[in-house]
Amino acid sequence: MKPFGISITALALCAGSTGVWAADGVSFNYKNWEVVCDNTLTCRAAGYGPEEGSGGSVLLIREAGPGTAVQGRVMLADIEENDSPETVELTLFIDNQTMGTVAPGPDGDWELTQPQTDALIGAVKGSGAVEFRGGKAPFILSGEGANAVMLKIDDVQGRVNTPGALIKKGNKPENSVPAAPAKPVIVAAATLDAPEKPLDDQQTAVIRPLLQASTRADDCERLYPDQENPPEAISLTPLDDKHVLLSTLCWRAAYNEGYGYWVMDAALKGKPQQVTYSGTSYLKGIIDMAQKGRGLGDCWGNESWVWDGKKFQLSSSYTTGMCRYLRAGGTWVLPTFVTDVKKADNAL
Repeated sequence: MKPFGISITALALCAGSTGVWAADGVSFNYKNWEVVCDNTLTCRAAGYGPEEGSGGSVLLIREAGPGTAVQGRVMLADIEENDSPETVELTLFIDNQTMGTVAPGPDGDWELTQPQTDALIGAVKGSGAVEFRGGKAPFILSGEGANAVMLKIDDVQGRVNTPGALIKKGNKPENSVPAAPAKPVIVAAATLDAPEKPLDDQQTAVIRPLLQASTRADDCERLYPDQENPPEAISLTPLDDKHVLLSTLCWRAAYNEGYGYWVMDAALKGKPQQVTYSGTSYLKGIIDMAQKGRGLGDCWGNESWVWDGKKFQLSSSYTTGMCRYLRAGGTWVLPTFVTDVKKADNAL
């Protein structure tokens, strides 16, 4: 069983490991900075204050490809301070010199201008002091870890030794920087509008051994009842005329629980096709996973799978950044995997 149901990447960001490489993205953190790059090589670097719960966070976003600019955003802590763009006029200071006010953004954050972003990057790369004033308490951005994280962006996006590199600049032509890979396309199929229902005892006696045969006890311990854990109900939801979705509780921890989901033919014959052991919900052709990184609920790991008529395909995967006690529900959306989901012609 995965601890608390969160992917290795999400746990690494909360635990403070040095880096995780995966087929669906790159995650790396060092001291008070982290970066997550998705499968299109868009990289999002988040910087924080020197202590947990201090001030807020800055997000630097850079898409892959030659000549792309870095976009900067700011989020203030709201667990205790309750600051928002509606109540705060935020001003950026670098080395105690004003760089102007920061405009409110669309998601309860603030958006830096290009000159502000460039100045902030220059400051954290060196020994400059970056501070945001206007909230109930100043937000002092730590520069510790910034260079390592920005060098990782250069490396992942193929910018090392080019003029546009953030850290390791050089004379290699800018047009040598690889273009961004395209998002995978998923065509979401129509599903039946049918309710979930529990299997009866006779069906359960047939289905449980089939699920067990395709599942390790470590991944779905509740599928293997014992004296401490009585049998969990197995539910069935029709997907279409040929397929059904089976689900049951797989594990329960201190502040998370995970459900297993399998696709099977409507006649309940054949081998079940496992989707996940850490799901949290299913609705209209989409299985979602949302798991806390810790009990405070200030950092999360999320994944979604979309039904394409034959199987559930992973459609998104993201974390919300380090566990720094800044915002309930997490501070940012940092994807490791993104797709372009299109509806089939017969989908509602």
